[in-house]
Amino acid sequence: MTAEAHPVVSIVAPVFNEEAILEELYRRLSAALDGAGESWELVLVNDGSRDRSPQIMAELHGRDPRVKVVDFARNFGHQVAITAGADYARGDAVVIIDADLQDPPEVILDLLARWREGYEVVYAVRAERKGETWFKEFTARLFYRIIYRITEIDIPMDTGDFRLMDRRVVEALKGIREKHRFMRGLSVWVGFRQTGVKYVRAERYAGETKYPLKKMLKFALDGITSFSYLPLQLATYVGFIAAGLSILGIIAAIILRLSGSQAFYGQASTLVSVLFLGGVQLISLGIIGEYLGRIYDEVKGRPLYIVREAVGFEE
Repeated sequence: MTAEAHPVVSIVAPVFNEEAILEELYRRLSAALDGAGESWELVLVNDGSRDRSPQIMAELHGRDPRVKVVDFARNFGHQVAITAGADYARGDAVVIIDADLQDPPEVILDLLARWREGYEVVYAVRAERKGETWFKEFTARLFYRIIYRITEIDIPMDTGDFRLMDRRVVEALKGIREKHRFMRGLSVWVGFRQTGVKYVRAERYAGETKYPLKKMLKFALDGITSFSYLPLQLATYVGFIAAGLSILGIIAAIILRLSGSQAFYGQASTLVSVLFLGGVQLISLGIIGEYLGRIYDEVKGRPLYIVREAVGFEE
């Protein structure tokens, strides 16, 4: 089988310890796209896997040159792996898909159909999520509704990274190299004609989720701080409210003291007030610190990722 000189569509799949899934991912992708007569390539980004994923990816490339491999020097994270895959992809359209097969490869044909209608970003909307706990489904829905309301851009609700982007969109994203990346927000921020396609998200084919609660919280924080100043504004609002309550407390204390009331004698009220104001200050400093830390990361100017080896690319 000969490699395509210029594929119509590039499929980008970040990989982290997915040895049990890669063969099935390739089988379903090739069956769907070859069956539809599409010209394609599969860009697998090895994000520091510690299992047999690198060997399996190399074997897939040996059998089919349309499978390309970008091998990171270490784990740089899911969003950075997506970025690297898009950087290396050569297709007129680039599809981002998770390697766990929760996003059915067959849906790519629906994304391509809308792209050929003239849309430049086609995102997949999760109409149903199978195999997920009520907690994860609830928190995911809550997060999307919060970020939809607090950001200045309209990030579609109930969408993930599974989407198709036209070559012009990919080239625009290449100019955005911020460190704490929220790709589903960036792909909306750049604009262009966008639409959605509904699909049913399947259960994970094998293995364990790579997004435990800690990573989910960090991901949510990156999304909010990348596209909203509301946390900083909330810190200001809480500060004004605390100051207003303090002024009212002072007035009340003076009136009660002049009237001879014993209500404010003792240390309890003083300690409560000090602890409350101290808590407000620490929360505000924490919010400022989150934004300041992101500024620090940007100023250092380190590259987003380091590639150990890129297999299957002409350049």
